[in-house]
This record gives sequence, structure tokens and C-alpha cells, in this order.
Amino acid sequence: MLTLTSPSNNRKRSSSGGRGGRATGNGGGGGGGASSSTSSYQLLPLVIVDPSRFDTLREWGRGGWEDDQVRIFNKQVEEDRRIVISRSNLNELNKVLEEHDLYCMDLLHVNTDGVVLTKKKAEKVVGWAKNHCLSLSLVPLIKAERLCVPRESLEIAISRLKEQETLTKKPSQNLKNLAKDEYETNFVSAVVPPGEIGVKFDDIGALEEVKKALNELVILPMRRPELFSRGNLLRPCKGILLFGPPGTGKTLMAKALATEAGANFISITGSTLTSKWFGDAEKLTKALFSFASKLAPVIIFVDEVDSLLGARGGAFEHEATRRMRNEFMAAWDGLRTKDSQRILILGATNRPFDLDDAVIRRLPRRIYVDLPDAENRIKILRIFLAQENLEPEFHFEKLAEATEGYSGSDLKNLCIAAAYRPVQELLEEEKKGDSNDVVPVLRPLNLDDFIQSKAKVGASVAYDATSQNELRKWNEQYGEGGSRRKSPFGF
Repeated sequence: MLTLTSPSNNRKRSSSGGRGGRATGNGGGGGGGASSSTSSYQLLPLVIVDPSRFDTLREWGRGGWEDDQVRIFNKQVEEDRRIVISRSNLNELNKVLEEHDLYCMDLLHVNTDGVVLTKKKAEKVVGWAKNHCLSLSLVPLIKAERLCVPRESLEIAISRLKEQETLTKKPSQNLKNLAKDEYETNFVSAVVPPGEIGVKFDDIGALEEVKKALNELVILPMRRPELFSRGNLLRPCKGILLFGPPGTGKTLMAKALATEAGANFISITGSTLTSKWFGDAEKLTKALFSFASKLAPVIIFVDEVDSLLGARGGAFEHEATRRMRNEFMAAWDGLRTKDSQRILILGATNRPFDLDDAVIRRLPRRIYVDLPDAENRIKILRIFLAQENLEPEFHFEKLAEATEGYSGSDLKNLCIAAAYRPVQELLEEEKKGDSNDVVPVLRPLNLDDFIQSKAKVGASVAYDATSQNELRKWNEQYGEGGSRRKSPFGF
């Protein structure tokens, strides 16, 4: 590998014929020479075993050498460091491949520069490489019941790991580097990496059927791509619509989906894609999809999607808005759209009947997020009150029965209002001088706090409201689980 020479000018340089060299001295120089020779023998194994000690060896080599010698020495050290790390990376990849009954015929030539693979990182790389291989090849190469992962797939996965590590260190700066022009730069601030969202399915009470549907449509194709790599009928879904009354958790569910799927999250509204300059709305829309393709897998969340992609042809529709909608739908599912693009459009609205017909066609899965029933209200309340001080025999069932027609958002507001009652009582006692506690102690919350707070916080949506009836009717005609029966024309 690396041949070391003693810093003394009167010593001879020697090297072995193979890759592994050694440091020798002529013995002249007394104790100092022996000490230098001993140091060389002690440091040399560190070069082979522990790459982190290269800095120590480099500093030792600067002792009495000239600049050219130091430069050559440093270059040799860096080359040896690269070789050692590369061999370690290939060993880790080989172990993981064997553990999962995979192999790579050209593993020794895989470029792993710029990354140090631990077992956990190697498992990520192999998983991504396997997904890439299965998504591209209709008939994967299998020998002796072992799938062959090509070198190109491994190198693409390693590049993705590098990008992920770079984005973790400086997310905003690296996202700006990905943006090719000023239009793509507008969406940098709207990107939220999955690790920064902080919401999971377990944090959402109820909505089990919605979670199950999203797991089937989004998460499963990302985790088990081999099941969806063949044929055309099992292609990942490109559009999902969450519709229902306000406050039922549609936006929260979108955030949790991005976390569970491990996808980047881009949240856009109507103002994101509009501009006062003629033609900029179409350019912004095109830039949104080109920038999202660089971050794939990515979820583009369109809150209040009816305001952005409402029905065309209205009397008050502006020409620029219509052109922007046309560009959005063309980039989403048009002539040049690639089936392999892992971009999901997730829309949320409480007025699905205002959507354009072409948009509804591009949202093949339409999931109704209804008001929670008594059983689901209990689940929601248990999550909201998990960290609160409750009386020992708190009756969640009675509270759930008393909050008929409340949405998840209404229940949260009710819990906040109830939590203020012990604070108000303590302040009243302090004002009267009845409290003798040095440290104020709030009493536990009881059921009466919530019942009394209902006078301040009521249900935000009436069950028999016109909007509710329209939502149920639209769900019957277009939503999942509906009868698809349209009302006949009558006289």
C-alpha cells in the first residue's frame, strides 16, 4: 500500500514489491533513529485497519520533509484512504446482498467514493438498488434463486444516499442548488423533508379506513416495489382526493402519509402558482413538476384544491387562471408524462363538487373523511388527553356521547377550553387569598370541565347542513364506497 521513508535525509528509502510496504531505517542516528523506526512500524497498521487515523499519520509525516515530499506523501495517504474505505464499503454491500439472497456480478467495480457505508446504510442502498432494478426490468435476471442487482442500480442508490446525507446537513442550501432557475427556486421554501414533518399515523386518532386505503395506494408500492413492477395495472396511483367536512383531519393525514412513506412533501396553494406577470403562472406550474421530479418520491399536497383546480368555463374565470389549470393537468398526466415518475398529487377539499371533471378523472381514488362516530371520538380524545392530568375514573365514553357531531378539530378546541377551567379556579383562589400552596398545583381535569366547556365550543358543522348533504350525495356518486347511482332526471 503506502511506503514510508524516515524523515532523516541520510536514510535510504526501501519498499516492498507488493501493495503493502514498510518503513525501515539504517540504524544510524542512535536512539532517535530507533524511535523513528518504531513509530513507523506502529503507525503503519493504523493505515490499514483504521482510516480515521490518516490525519495522525499525515501530521507525523510533516516533521522534517520538504514541501514536494509532503505533497506526494499526502496524495499517497488520500489514495490509500480511498482504497481502504472502498474495500470496507464493498464488504458491507456484499454482506447485505448475501443476507437477502441477492448478488451483483460486477460488485468489485461499483464506485463508492464519497460515502462510508455502515450496515444500516448498506441495507438502505441495497433496498433502493433492488427497487430500481425491479422497476426498470420486466424480466429480472435470476440465477440459483438469487436476484441479480446490476452495478448501475447500486451506483444510483449510492448517489441517492449521498444526496440524502447532503440534504440532511444543509437542506435549504442544497435544495437551492437543485433548482435550475428562479421559477424552481420559488418552491424551495415549500419543501418539507419527511423527517421534519413529525406526524405519524399513530398520532391521528380514528380514520382507520383512510389509513388502510393510503397504505395500500402509496406506502405499499414504495416498500414492496417488486409486487408492482410487472404489467400496467399495478402502477402506483398518481392522484388521491381527500374530501369531507372541515376539521376532520385531511391536512394532518397528508402530513402523516409523507412521513410514513418516506417522501418529500411540497404544500402548494393558489397563490403559489399565480403571478402578476403574463405567462409566469404556466412557467411556475411547469417548474413545480420539474423540481418535484428531482426530489422524487414526492407528495404534492394541494390544500383547498377546488380553489386551484375548480371547474373551467365560469363567467368570472380569468384567462390566466384557465391557462394555469391546463398546464397543471398537462404536466400531471399529459402526453410527455412518464409512468415511472414517483410524484403523487394529494388534494384536500370540503367542496369536491366544485372540481373540474378533468381533475376528477386524474384523481381516481376519492376518499371520504367523515365526522367521527362515538367510537372514533374516544380514540381522538385519548390521544389529545394522553399527556394531561385527568381524574382516576375519567369517563371517555360519556364525553364521546356528549360530543355528537364534533369534528377532530372541534374536539381539540373543546379540550383546550376545558384545560383552562382549573387555571381559572386557581387564579380565583389566589385572588381571594384562600390558596396556601407555595407552588401552585392545578387539580386534575374531570368530566364536568368538558361538559361546561361545551357552552363555549360547539360543533362547527351541523349534521343536517346543506353542505353536509351535498358531500354525502357526491360521495355516493363518485367517492369510494358509494353506490355510483346518479339521481335520475324528473319532472
